[in-house]
Amino acid sequence: MTRSIDYGNLMHRAMRGLIHEVLADVAANGLPGKHHFFITFDTQHPDVEIADWLSDRYPGEMTIVIQHWFADLEAGDEGFSVTLNFGDNPEPLYIPWDAIKTFVDPSVEFGLRFETQGAAAQPTEPETPPPSDRKPDSKGERGAAEVVSLDKFRK
Repeated sequence: MTRSIDYGNLMHRAMRGLIHEVLADVAANGLPGKHHFFITFDTQHPDVEIADWLSDRYPGEMTIVIQHWFADLEAGDEGFSVTLNFGDNPEPLYIPWDAIKTFVDPSVEFGLRFETQGAAAQPTEPETPPPSDRKPDSKGERGAAEVVSLDKFRK
């Protein structure tokens, strides 16, 4: 097997590092301006720590909002913890970085989406050919990014 650079996992680590840095800054300085976060995570991840009633109510994934009321936000090496209010009932949560599926800050139209943990953790061969060999998608669905020459659109 030839050695290759695993860009997918490198990118995921970098994106999770960005989330870590943002949450560490918010923990230290509070939310600036109108920033707020929607964070969706895998409730079945083995290192997620949430109340049993929350995991029963959200057996696959859960989206939390960090905006108006949150407490005890801490960003650590392996994940973050925060206390959120669920119907006037404060609940502590611990979410590993690997459990995060999406991170969105709608105030600035910024978002990150992660592949499933199984796909991200396993190095795989590319599923699509390199851009030079790709054929246009006949269904009009969005696929991987590709380089497009503008010459054919010029008059």
